[in-house]
Amino acid sequence: MTRDILNLLLLPLCALLCQCGSASAGKSWVYKFAPGKTAIVIRGRAVPPANAPADVLRAIAAGNRICTKPYRRGGGHAHFEDSAYDCSGTVSYVLHAAGKLDEPSVSGAFRSYGRSGKGKWITVYARRGHVFMEVAGLRLDTGYSDADSDGPRWSSHSRPTKGYTMRHPTGL
Repeated sequence: MTRDILNLLLLPLCALLCQCGSASAGKSWVYKFAPGKTAIVIRGRAVPPANAPADVLRAIAAGNRICTKPYRRGGGHAHFEDSAYDCSGTVSYVLHAAGKLDEPSVSGAFRSYGRSGKGKWITVYARRGHVFMEVAGLRLDTGYSDADSDGPRWSSHSRPTKGYTMRHPTGL
């Protein structure tokens, strides 16, 4: 009896501690332009803000290198350099270029990547089965209702984030 009561008292504490491991995203990702803080998209390529740190500039340059590649399931997993990318291959490629990831990862593994919550410059939105990222305010994603969504593309269009966990590289 006493053990059952103790278990019932510990249950809310366990639930609270489990939630501390990663921040859940809100209802949707929304682009909010802020001069000097956010990138913009010009002809499909991201143009970074002038004051972005070197790691962010490398991340944006990497995203620009692959933003015309097609989608292929498993693309970018055997090697960072590939002819096509899936969602986690895209995020892996960009984080590697920024010096924040040593080897390609799968989407679900990004739920425990880096640090919890929204980053200052880079945020990874991960759930089982899909991952996308925000770099300097722009979304880099392999889909979700964008006109040209057959592979990695920069976007300022909103997308739902229910069920996603927000993570970010340390320092960014």
